[in-house]
Amino acid sequence: QVQLQESGPGLVKASQTLSLACAVRGYSITTDGVAWSWIRQPPGKGLEWMGVIAYNGSTYYNPSLKSRTSIFGDTSKNQFSLQLRSVTPEDTAVYYCARVPRAEWAYRRSAVLAGQANYDAWGQGTQVTVSS
Repeated sequence: QVQLQESGPGLVKASQTLSLACAVRGYSITTDGVAWSWIRQPPGKGLEWMGVIAYNGSTYYNPSLKSRTSIFGDTSKNQFSLQLRSVTPEDTAVYYCARVPRAEWAYRRSAVLAGQANYDAWGQGTQVTVSS
């Protein structure tokens, strides 16, 4: 059974770079056809899709965050990571990682890239607070 676990600092100062990692257990991140997303939920708001990295390393980002976001994989650790640069207090949120199943990535990619994926595994989420 696949398990995802987010890790990273709970507090970041404004203007700094937020770095989070998602460790995946029980499933290889390079398994053919799947993809891995970062999603966040600010307090009192809905889920916001941030970006995705596919099994082959291709990356796609939410246009509203693209200039500040990078996602990359580490096959040696079987994890994928998020970097969000120049953070502000508006980036305070619970950050989640999730798996995009093969069928979603293959047949509903436009929906995935619009933040409408049906994920089949989630991390528990990690709270990140940006201080001003």
